[in-house]
Amino acid sequence: MNNLAKQLCRLNISHGNLIKNQSNLLARISPAVVAAGTAGFHTSNALGARYNKHNTGPQKWLQYNKIVHPPQAPEEEPRKAYVCHMRTNIKYSPDKMWYIASFVRGMSVDEALKQLNFVLKKGAVDVKEVIQEAVEMAQKRHNVEYKSNLWIAESFVGKGRVIKGFRRHGRGRFGLVEYKHCHYFVRLEEGEPPKDYYLPNPQTPSEQFEKWLEQMRMRKVINSL
Repeated sequence: MNNLAKQLCRLNISHGNLIKNQSNLLARISPAVVAAGTAGFHTSNALGARYNKHNTGPQKWLQYNKIVHPPQAPEEEPRKAYVCHMRTNIKYSPDKMWYIASFVRGMSVDEALKQLNFVLKKGAVDVKEVIQEAVEMAQKRHNVEYKSNLWIAESFVGKGRVIKGFRRHGRGRFGLVEYKHCHYFVRLEEGEPPKDYYLPNPQTPSEQFEKWLEQMRMRKVINSL
């Protein structure tokens, strides 16, 4: 019984020394080193640096914000302000994100944010955050006075990084798995959205009939005179 008590005391003393040495070591490390070691966690930059340090994702889209336009003449129509924004390497399939990007295209900013609240898809959260960031950027950097006077002129998706893995199956077999990422791009423009974005020139029924009749008259009948 005495030997067991001595061994327990030795374990407690060694454990206390280990904790003391660990606290002393952490106290000697500067906060800058600790911040540098944890700066890459849960960011898209870490995703790019882990697999390919030279591939930082698309960069040209943001360069459109740095274009300096020449001054306009007094009789010219004022040039409308715009802002481009994007988010790279979103953990979401580009095929699924395409539906959300096409859904908000041509809407005003307020209407798009309101509609995205009711879209029960994972990518809708990222699209909403990117639009909000673009609105904030337009006000702070591009001198847009009213954030409600913006509409989504462009909204599209690009293919991002694809990480390949495998999934184990029965009897020693396996299947390939692709973990897809996507890039989302948006361009906001100042002014009111167009009335018919996807159909610029809607036709009346009579105009549609005349167009169909013209197509029928201009068609070619094979093996005829």
